[in-house]
Order: sequence, then structure tokens, then C-alpha cells
Amino acid sequence: MTDQSTTVETEGFQRRSHREIITVMSGLMIAMLLAMLDNTIVGPALPTIVGDLGGLKHLAWVLTAYTLATAVSTPLWGKLGDLYGRKPTFLASIVLFLAGSALTGMSQNMMELIGFRGVQGLGAGGLIVGVMSILGELIPPAERGKYQGLFMAIMPLAMLGGPLIGGWITDNASWRWAFYVNLPLGAIALVTVWFTLHAPRRTTGKVRIDWWGAGTLALWASALVLLGSWAGSQYAWGSWQIIATIVVAIGGFVAFVAIERRVDEPIMPLHVFTNRNFSLAGALAFIIGLAMMGSAAYLPQFQQLVQGASATNSGLLLLPMMFPMMFASVAIGQITSRTGKVRIFPIIGSVVLIAGMVLLAQVHTDTTKLTLGLFMAVLGLGVGCLMQPSMLIAQNSVSLRDMGAGMGASTFLRTMGMSLGTAVLGTIYTTRLTHELSAKAGDAGAKLVSGGAQLPPAMVHTLPKPLQDALHAAVTHGIVGVFWAGAAAGVVGLIVSFFVKDVKLVGFTDAPKVEEAEKATAG
Repeated sequence: MTDQSTTVETEGFQRRSHREIITVMSGLMIAMLLAMLDNTIVGPALPTIVGDLGGLKHLAWVLTAYTLATAVSTPLWGKLGDLYGRKPTFLASIVLFLAGSALTGMSQNMMELIGFRGVQGLGAGGLIVGVMSILGELIPPAERGKYQGLFMAIMPLAMLGGPLIGGWITDNASWRWAFYVNLPLGAIALVTVWFTLHAPRRTTGKVRIDWWGAGTLALWASALVLLGSWAGSQYAWGSWQIIATIVVAIGGFVAFVAIERRVDEPIMPLHVFTNRNFSLAGALAFIIGLAMMGSAAYLPQFQQLVQGASATNSGLLLLPMMFPMMFASVAIGQITSRTGKVRIFPIIGSVVLIAGMVLLAQVHTDTTKLTLGLFMAVLGLGVGCLMQPSMLIAQNSVSLRDMGAGMGASTFLRTMGMSLGTAVLGTIYTTRLTHELSAKAGDAGAKLVSGGAQLPPAMVHTLPKPLQDALHAAVTHGIVGVFWAGAAAGVVGLIVSFFVKDVKLVGFTDAPKVEEAEKATAG
């Protein structure tokens, strides 16, 4: 008897030439690069932006507004793609992203900047889920790996290139061009997709959008990110602010689930989570987002403040982690395309991820750059072994009808992992740093980090030697806590990986066998 998941994956695919796929992918890759790049390109420009627009106390929201808007909009874009078709929905997301980029570049104060960054994030959510949904509809499961590995490699590439490009633009032009640079690239992606993507049209008749579901999703997701950012640092766990945030998060989630169970076209169909593999792949995606953003965000703190690396070369500091990450992602894509098997890679990836996190948790103030680079390479290899399989497993676990909603849910979980990872690991880092510095340097140490532990590297060299030593020890103490937390997340990922069911990915060449099996079963 034919496995139902196998049958589902062979329905609806149209055979396309390698050249046609590559042509479409050129536009998709530019769109994905834009969405991922804007997570990191703004970092080096932030000091200049604050100097120009003011609003230092709202600085964190320049980053959070983008990632949070991306997270909450991905399920909506995915569902719109299921209802209206991939191509028009994807093109609309590109237009919205470009509009947000232009408006962000023209911002005259910090509130405008944060608001327009949110608009950018709304469009970026459509770019990410659109790319994955189009790939899921364009290419059968067994052939996705060799193409999708290129997209998985874009994530570390964007994390590497973002700080480099942002720093160069800020130093040589204006911080506004960190956003304006999206316009010509986005225009190329728009034209390419417009003329090369031939996706089937949807004929759904009257369409009802699940706005209540979208609203409650935004509510509880926002409350969750705020909880991760505030609890234990800005507000005590027992404070009314934290308690109220917890109540909003729980209440919003309960309301969201109740709404999704009743509406005809839910923004996030809960039935996709009844597939065990899909739910497990979502958990892996969350852990990957946490590990990737957490390490990328806080490793430069140790490298700059303790090892004395230059801030202008912050992107280069991540090379030892990014190259193995890209290599593993592309290599695994090729292997899964040949073998059709994916389960073993999340297990291997989780083990290597844990090893990398534990190694990085051993750093001390005298750790050399070479040693740190080797530890980072192990972590990058682990993350690379997890990124590609988690997406393939998710795509192979939903029907083409639910591909957009399924990829929206999977991307939402990965982006929430990135947002919460940045917030929670940031709280761990800042809390441990502050306590350690206060313990070693007293009031002078406490005053040094009263602004939230954001210390310009150039300032460290001007401090008295005892205070420098105390700061080095405190930063190291903070970063060690981050990686022990990452190792704990990796253990959860390893446990999850063992429960994944290995289902062979099916390609065009397998379709006749499936049809014969179905006929034999029917007979």
C-alpha cells in the first residue's frame, strides 16, 4: 500500500528544465538575500543613526520591529499564497518590502524609523515564506536538496555580508543607503520573477482573510519577545509589568488557537501540526534560529571587547563559523537529492551543535583567536547540518494545497527562534556581565555598564588596567552563559531529532512507480 505522504508529494508538479528552474531561482535568491540581509546590515549603522536622529532608549526596537514583523507576517503571507497564488502574493511582498525600504531611508526621527522598519519586516515575511513555498511547488521533494542548499547558504552569507556592507556604506556614503540599496536589487528580483515564474492560478472564489487570527498571533508573539527581553533585566520577574506580559502572551495564544479551530481559512491551519514530522521540523527550526542569531549577535562582543578585534571588521570575525555552515548546507542538499534520506542529518547536526556550544563555553580571557575560530567552525558545521534538513522535512510533510501555510508556520518558528534567541540570550549575557563586573570592580564597574552593556571597543583601551581586566572577565562570564544556554537548546534539538520519521523523498522518476502502486492497490 502506498504511503499517503508519498502520494501527496508527487501530485501537481510540472516537469521543468534545469535552465528554467535556475532562471526563476535567480530572482528568488535575490529576494531571500534582501530579506536576510536587513537583519544584519543595520547593525554597524546604528551608532550613526542615533547620532543623526536621536532616541537612544528606543535603539533596540530598530532591530526588534523588523524581526517581529517578519515573524508575525509569515503565516499570513503563506496563507495568502495558498488562496491567491504564489506569484501575485510574492510580487506584492517585494513591492511592500521596497516601499518600506524607501520610507525607512527617508525617516526623520527614531519613531518613523522604527515604524518603517516594521513595514519592511512585513514585506520580508512574504519574501522568505514566498521563496520556500515557490520552491516547494516548483521542485519535487527528491530534487529540492540540490537547489535548496543554495538558499540555506544565503542565511550565513547574509549574516556575514550584512555587517561588512552596512559598515562600508555608513563610512563611505550615508546610513540611509543601507536601506536604499534594496531598491535596485529588489527591482531586479521583481522583474525576474514577473517574467520567469509561471505558477498555477488559484480559483478559490470568495476569499475570507483570517484577520482575527493574524491579530492574536501578533499579540502573543510580541508579548513573548518582550517577555524574553524584559524579564530579569529591565523588570523583575515578580513585577506587574512581567506578570501582565505573561498574561497577555498566554491569553493571546489561547485566543489564537480557539480562532484557528473555527475559521474556514485559518492563517495557520492547526492540522499541519498533526503531522509528527512537521511539528518536529518546526521545533528544529526554532532551535536553529536561536543558535544562529544568538551566537552571531554575541560572539563579536567577546572578540571586540576581550580580544581587541576591530569593530569595522566585525563581519570578518564570523568567517570561521559561516564557511562551514554554508559548506554543510550545500553538501547535505546534494546528498539528500541522491539518497532521498534526511533523518540522519538533524541527529548529526544536533550532536555537532552541542559540541560547538560546549567548546565555546570553555573560552577564557586568554583564549587565542585561532582557538576561538576552531570552536566557531564546529558550531557552524552543526548549524549547517540542521538548516537544510529541517526545511526539507517540513516541505515533505504538507500537501501542495497547504504548502504556503505550512512554510509560513515553519518560517514563523525559525524567525521566532531568532527573535527570542536574541532577546533571551541577550538577557543572560547582560545579567551575567553586570553582576560579574559589579563584583570585581564595584561601583566603577556598575557605572560602566549602566547603559546596557553596549561598550565601544575603542573605549576599553582608555580604561585603567584593573578595570580593563574586570571588564574582560565580565564579558567572558557573560558569553559563557550564552553558550551553555545554547548547548541546552542543542540537547533539546537532539532529543527532537530522534523522533523524526525518515520518509524517502520522491522525485519525478518515482512518479510512475507510485501510480503503478496505486493502481495495484485499487485493483
